[in-house]
Amino acid sequence: MRRNPAPYLLILAGAAWLLVLFVIPLISGLAVSLMTGNPQDGYTFTWNWEIYGQLFGPNATTNYWLFLGRAIFYGAAATIVTILVGYPMAYFIAFRVRPQFKNALLLLVMLSFLVSFVIRTDMWAFLLSDQGPVLTVLRSLHLVSKSFHILGTDAAVIGGMAYNDLAFMVLPIYVALERIDPRLIEASADLYGKKSATFFHTVLPLTRSGIFAGILLVFIDSAGDPVTPGLLGGTNTYTIGQAIQDAYLTNQQYNVAAALSTVLMVVLGVILFAYARIAGTENIEDLV
Repeated sequence: MRRNPAPYLLILAGAAWLLVLFVIPLISGLAVSLMTGNPQDGYTFTWNWEIYGQLFGPNATTNYWLFLGRAIFYGAAATIVTILVGYPMAYFIAFRVRPQFKNALLLLVMLSFLVSFVIRTDMWAFLLSDQGPVLTVLRSLHLVSKSFHILGTDAAVIGGMAYNDLAFMVLPIYVALERIDPRLIEASADLYGKKSATFFHTVLPLTRSGIFAGILLVFIDSAGDPVTPGLLGGTNTYTIGQAIQDAYLTNQQYNVAAALSTVLMVVLGVILFAYARIAGTENIEDLV
């Protein structure tokens, strides 16, 4: 460090950022969950570990496990949808578009982020409503019955999550595709490899790092999203994210909201750690 302090000095900004905006909030959230009290009289730190048994134990009055499982299911389903839609998009931009048009198409992928997340989701609610343009056209073509509806269903929530997070899947995969040496694809063709064999045995393995990064970004964001289920879902699509939001903003049960958030982060951390061990890359540079 004395001979070359530059790397250690450069890492200070990132370390401070993680400390202030990640580590400290995690610790404070855990501390709040161990408090007892109410908004009127205030909260006192009492090491109240019993709150986790009250929320997730067999005698819990609310089935938070159901809400947690539903959030994980929605996050996983939205992640799969973004892969199925985003990979062809990234592949098309990387290999089928002239270089001068690539930046314009990538800008179109990111264009939705210029509009507020809540406004984008609310517009989905308008489009998918019973009197919205989508169902109106489908009914006029007699493709669906008059009683058919989309809002309040699992499909609406998953579709909204996938739409909102699609760019998080397209961009990492595109970067991974751009890093592929074209000579590898040419070599596969020279060895009489079919296009399908070239894709599954050459292109797809080389983009594993992009898929890995995209899955992390989309799954984490979708699993904890309270906005999309709230605007596009109904009573049967209630998730742990909505429970945290209601506990904090509506009921002002800050210790309950903190406990639910802690459990959500622990469960997501375990899932992502297991996924990283199974399908992750050993070289962190592959994710850049």
